[in-house]
Amino acid sequence: MTRIPLHTVDSAPEGSRDALKALEAKFGKVLNIHGAMAHSPAVLQTYAAVQQVMQDTGTFDGRTREAIALAVANVDECSYCQAAHTAGGKAAGLSLQETIDIRRGQVEDPKLNALLTLVREQTAHVGSVQDSTWQAALDAGWSDAELTETSAHVALNLFTNYFNHLVRTDLDLPAAPAL
Repeated sequence: MTRIPLHTVDSAPEGSRDALKALEAKFGKVLNIHGAMAHSPAVLQTYAAVQQVMQDTGTFDGRTREAIALAVANVDECSYCQAAHTAGGKAAGLSLQETIDIRRGQVEDPKLNALLTLVREQTAHVGSVQDSTWQAALDAGWSDAELTETSAHVALNLFTNYFNHLVRTDLDLPAAPAL
């Protein structure tokens, strides 16, 4: 059970209302994570701003961003984010089976697999990856710019994972399939 009450646009602090309205418009409702984040305008605005910057200026397409989010959520054991990014991954063009395979670490595409191996290692080892993991991703076709960008994606996803762990966000989306 969520530790804190969830805000609506009307009940949120003034500093959270614009971001919450924009997220509500994007997702069709105020998701529980956003309603909980709204307690702190700094938390909600940081989340919304970083999410927007990554979408607008990042090098990865939606499918890859969602694959990264699924890999991080699985390593970090965040059921809310696994559910959210299963839905987001499907909206970005991943099949349900691909979302499951990503979470299992069984990705058929060698290029994506190399990137997600790096992301999983980065998540599990406080940002550190072995030289061989970095080189394997380069060899698979990823650039230095793309590999450095993973740090922002991992950090953003850990931010939401940690937030959900902290407040125990109740699931308001279909659960991700069990592995």
